[in-house]
Parts: sequence; C-alpha cells; structure tokens
Amino acid sequence: MDDLTQQAPESVPAAISTAIVQCTREYTGRGPTKARTTISDDLVAVVLQDTLTKGERSLADSGKSDMVIDIRRCFQTTMREAMTKRVEALTGRKVIAFMSDNHIEPDMGVEIFVLEPLSGNHDGSIG
Repeated sequence: MDDLTQQAPESVPAAISTAIVQCTREYTGRGPTKARTTISDDLVAVVLQDTLTKGERSLADSGKSDMVIDIRRCFQTTMREAMTKRVEALTGRKVIAFMSDNHIEPDMGVEIFVLEPLSGNHDGSIG
C-alpha cells in the first residue's frame, strides 16, 4: 500500500473524544453519540451529547432529573481515574484537576481536564 492510501493517524482531540466515549460506555453500558474535544494550552474540554441511558431518560421524563444528575455524578467519580489515565496517555501530560457535569435538556455533558503546565507556571493560572 502506498503512502497516499494509508489513513492519517487520528488527531489527539479526536482520540480523546473516542477514549471518553468508550470509557463512558464501559461504565454505563451506553456511550454518548457525539463528542467534541477542544485543547487549549493546559485545558482539555470534552463536550458530549446524547449521554443518557434509556433508564436515565425515563427517570428524567418522569420528573426525577435531580436523581439522574446524582447518578451521573456517581459514575463520573467512579470513572475519574480511568478517564484521567487515558487523557494523560494521549496528551503525554499529567492531569492535575478533573471536573465533570451533566445537563438533562439538552442532553449534554462535559468532562474538563486541567493539565500540568508545560512551562514553570505553577501560580495557578492557565495558559
């Protein structure tokens, strides 16, 4: 096969999106159907869409959105280490902070990873 027919390697943001979707599927039984990762300096933000399982959607539709958010927070705490390791492996940098949240309508979630600064910047500022 010549070089023109080989697929280009997946970009780091795309690889992170894939890893986060796969991790979510491993823990919840269903992953989001859309994910987009943005990397800016020391910040990795993954925006997820269509995240809820059928059971969570049923609970939300019956007025139990707070319960669904609580369940998601439990999953996010449980997935923290696995997600962090995947982001570290893909970026080659240490994750120093992880934050996660979900929204019911629209059905979206976000995973935020703050990376250790590349420079000697340890004053708490990003960038």
